[in-house]
Amino acid sequence: VQLQASGGGLVQPGGSLRLSCEVSGRSFSPRFMGWFRQAPGKEREFVSAINWSARTTLYADSVKGRFTVSRDGAKTTMYLQLDRLKPEDTAIYYCAADSRIILSNSRNPGAYDYWGQGTLVTVSS
Repeated sequence: VQLQASGGGLVQPGGSLRLSCEVSGRSFSPRFMGWFRQAPGKEREFVSAINWSARTTLYADSVKGRFTVSRDGAKTTMYLQLDRLKPEDTAIYYCAADSRIILSNSRNPGAYDYWGQGTLVTVSS
């Protein structure tokens, strides 16, 4: 199972980006997919997650109302729409997937078995 994250870039404060995470490899049905980010000198933190079948979505308080997670079941692809970006959103964004996670553990990066390589988001004027 491989995850490929893309869509990062340089954007001005207040701007938008759309990240994608495509799952490929052997037949894989995720239960949850998540987005995490890691800024320089900081630990990896939870950003958002989506339950693949129920489409339940979760967000960190710092991004709620600005970021939107979605998925395309036919393509096994997850998206993260980033709006009203702030300089503090600057980080490497990673996507992750797992087939066994339950809701109560979906914010924990250690619970995910599969990870993408990360895509850099830089918010700067």
